[in-house]
Amino acid sequence: MSNKAAVAALFLATSVHAQQEPLSVIEWLSEPPENLPGTVLLEPPVTQTGLGPEVEVTRLEALSQPLGLVSSNVTGLPVGLWQNSETDRLAELIARVPVKYNPAMQRLLFTLLLSEARAPSGPEAEETLLLARLDRLMQLGAADPAQSLVQLAGPTNSRERFKRWFDATLLTGDEDRSCTALIAQPHLSQDYAAQIFCKARRGDWPSAALTLEAAHALEVLPPEDLDVLDRFLSPELFEDAEYLPQPENPDPLSFRLYEAIGERLPSAPLPRVFANADLRDVAGWKAQIEAAERLTRVGALTPNQLLGLYTERSPAASGAVWDRVTAVQRFETALNSGDPNAIATALPIVWEQMRSVGLEVPISELFAGQLSQITLDDEAVEQLRWRIVLLSDLYETAALSAPDQSEESQFLAALAQGDPGRAPSPSPLADAVAEGFAWAAPVPSDINALLSNDQLGEAILETMELFAHGSRGNLVDLTAAIATLRRVGLEDTARRAALNLLILQGT
Repeated sequence: MSNKAAVAALFLATSVHAQQEPLSVIEWLSEPPENLPGTVLLEPPVTQTGLGPEVEVTRLEALSQPLGLVSSNVTGLPVGLWQNSETDRLAELIARVPVKYNPAMQRLLFTLLLSEARAPSGPEAEETLLLARLDRLMQLGAADPAQSLVQLAGPTNSRERFKRWFDATLLTGDEDRSCTALIAQPHLSQDYAAQIFCKARRGDWPSAALTLEAAHALEVLPPEDLDVLDRFLSPELFEDAEYLPQPENPDPLSFRLYEAIGERLPSAPLPRVFANADLRDVAGWKAQIEAAERLTRVGALTPNQLLGLYTERSPAASGAVWDRVTAVQRFETALNSGDPNAIATALPIVWEQMRSVGLEVPISELFAGQLSQITLDDEAVEQLRWRIVLLSDLYETAALSAPDQSEESQFLAALAQGDPGRAPSPSPLADAVAEGFAWAAPVPSDINALLSNDQLGEAILETMELFAHGSRGNLVDLTAAIATLRRVGLEDTARRAALNLLILQGT
């Protein structure tokens, strides 16, 4: 499976069931919860008089085409997700909503960014919303989806789109495509460095050299950029020269130019999206693993891709990343052997290794299927095994067989089944979660107003901010966020986000 297909698969909505099982947005059509935000027409309106109904007319050109990588039929989110909101407000929320520490919130944000939807009306609304989506995808490290989304929208329709496309292709190794477009339409970028790089990439070295001479003569590039371009075009002149100083804040083009002259920059100190460049074969195995860990931690890479790197070969050293590789390989071997003693020995080790780098949920998604089929004799390890399965999409199955009668276990089991109020709460944090699942839990008035005005996307983003505040200790916001997620039909997200919070931060 290609990187693009694998990453796109990450964002497909999980399947759901009815009653005691999560109710997703997609099921609004068949089993709508009460107090819907009005985004779905449940039945035809019935007139109360014999007069003809008033007809609302919308000019066709006022409706932009839906844009997204994942069909609204798959995500369950309506194509009018953004339409009644102010575009600048949406762009602000998309840029800042925090999802770093909760994989369920990460998954929801990716779904919002990639779901097929129309932009609000307005002369610049479509462009503003698209650029906000692209910028957040890049900030999250999802270069492949960003590249695919801008290609779908039309990457050469504006300079701003092309800039984001060019940056993404430089990091995914697909720059020949964007360079071909730039050579054909030079107006897409006024950056001399990009022109020189692309002309060289396309084999037109004389033109690239002429453009570099013009850049020197006109002084349109900083000296440090001219230095690296000189070495890029004429490496034979600098065979014995000292290495260039490393730039403090390189852009993707500078990163690739330094790579091309044999002075590759480390991606670890750079923004997360640069880790994509280390997934290519030009990077060593260690760099590939560390890059994959960094991207998987925020949901920009599938756990299966990380597992593939972990198990690619046997580690030749120990410490840091190699200890994680060893732990995963030994745990996978123990699982495949079916030996309960071997599993009980390997499980705590791999869990601690994954916990040290924030990969608890990805590791649970990888191995929950096998772990859900066994029971371990050691009480502490059995408790750990059960909680790992609770962090996966098999949480409801795990809830049917709590390992003990402790308050924590009983509360987590009840939460996984959507009814935490039936069990005693072991902590104030658990109290706040349970209140959010209460039947009469109120939705904040400002978010309720957004829902009443069919501003579903904005309401979900505001709710995600509330959840982040609640996770940091504002328990009133946590209750409100959970109640709102359930109100709009995101039951699965509400349960998984709460389970992530309680298990990873403690009940």
